[in-house]
Amino acid sequence: MSCSKIFSGDLPELTHDIIKYFKNDFSTLYSCILVNRLWCRLAIPLLWENPFSIPTENYNFIEIYLLNLNGELKTILNEYRIEENLIPSNTLFNYPSFIKYLNTWRIITSIEKWTEDAVRTIKPEKRKLDGFERLIHMSIYKIFTENEIKLHTLEIEIYRHPIHDPYLNYDLDLLLQYPSFFHNIKNLKLFISDSSNFLISYSNNRLSQIINLHQNLNKIVLDDNSFPLYQSLLLSKDYNCSNTLSSIILYQVNLKSIINLDKAFEQLNVLECVHIINCFLNNSFIQQIINLAKPFKLKSLFISGRSQIDELPFQLLLQKYGEYLENFGFGYGCNLTIKRELLELIMKYCKNIKFFESCEHENQIIYLVFGLIENINQNLNHLSIDVCETLYLDNRVINNNIERSSIILRNLGQSLPLNLEYLSLILNINNLNDFEIFLKNSQNNFLKSF
Repeated sequence: MSCSKIFSGDLPELTHDIIKYFKNDFSTLYSCILVNRLWCRLAIPLLWENPFSIPTENYNFIEIYLLNLNGELKTILNEYRIEENLIPSNTLFNYPSFIKYLNTWRIITSIEKWTEDAVRTIKPEKRKLDGFERLIHMSIYKIFTENEIKLHTLEIEIYRHPIHDPYLNYDLDLLLQYPSFFHNIKNLKLFISDSSNFLISYSNNRLSQIINLHQNLNKIVLDDNSFPLYQSLLLSKDYNCSNTLSSIILYQVNLKSIINLDKAFEQLNVLECVHIINCFLNNSFIQQIINLAKPFKLKSLFISGRSQIDELPFQLLLQKYGEYLENFGFGYGCNLTIKRELLELIMKYCKNIKFFESCEHENQIIYLVFGLIENINQNLNHLSIDVCETLYLDNRVINNNIERSSIILRNLGQSLPLNLEYLSLILNINNLNDFEIFLKNSQNNFLKSF
């Protein structure tokens, strides 16, 4: 296919396919801009998909956005008499049209830091930071909405913060003035760091409106404080993503007190995958999953050490849905007996594990891990093992870590699947001979990342 494109002279399409692989490699994309006009035209949209998250701490892109202002807001901004070389006179691209990802927290912090620099150049009588910063918020969101950007992902992060709180609600109110802004967003992430009445009273109503305005939502990410809000919307008659939502990610959600799960999930007609990551589970929650009439396509299960589950409910869960499970792991704090039982059940019922993560503190568990790796050898392509129990180590803990690390290095190499792509080992190595043994036993593996 590539050869035919070369011979047919379709080099721009090939170049575009290549440059897409540099999507998150910002330094390479900046270099591509300097090659020629074609490469520049292909690299610029990728750089401007998510400028608020580029880790350069250069916030000059806000000035570029402000060039798109017109009308009353532009007149008001001009009254501040910002230094002329701070905002360029023209641009080569319609930069706002390229944005695909918005994160509310990053927008607020980016505007705050840019404003701190810009305010030094404006008239002394206009240096009331709050008024100027609020104007920039209004301007940025007006630019996005008026350019009818095709947003792919919206991330709303709520923190209890004296600067963040008022601007978040102000920004959400600005967006809610343009309902069509939300209609085609595919991915929504809600993160609420504090479930206090202060945040609930000010933000939940806005969040409910935003969720209901989505018409083509494919994926949603929820944390502990946002899940109850979303569950209540699922059970309401106004929820309108039942025929579009295909993926749900639950992150650090306390699922022990969840009820009516069957009613909530029965509303979702095209759900293809559920990812449960470091959530707090108990037998009641697992039983609710087992009782679902529709298939519960559990793709990821990473168990928190605070979970309270017995072997029988978990066995019934894996008997029914184990074939869907592709990503599995447990972290620090998991009971030794629970770990042993889970590993044995995973070996028995889950043959399609691609990603396995384990924090090991007991030698007998490590040998079970070796057995699991051999059992899922054909599909496993990502393996992560951490034996370092804590940052505050005494001699006993250090010696235990060294012993476990030695066991892993001497036995893991020959168990690794040939198609393993990623391997992460956090070990305490005291004997280089152990590491040499590991390298010798794993020399036939071609890892993409280690």
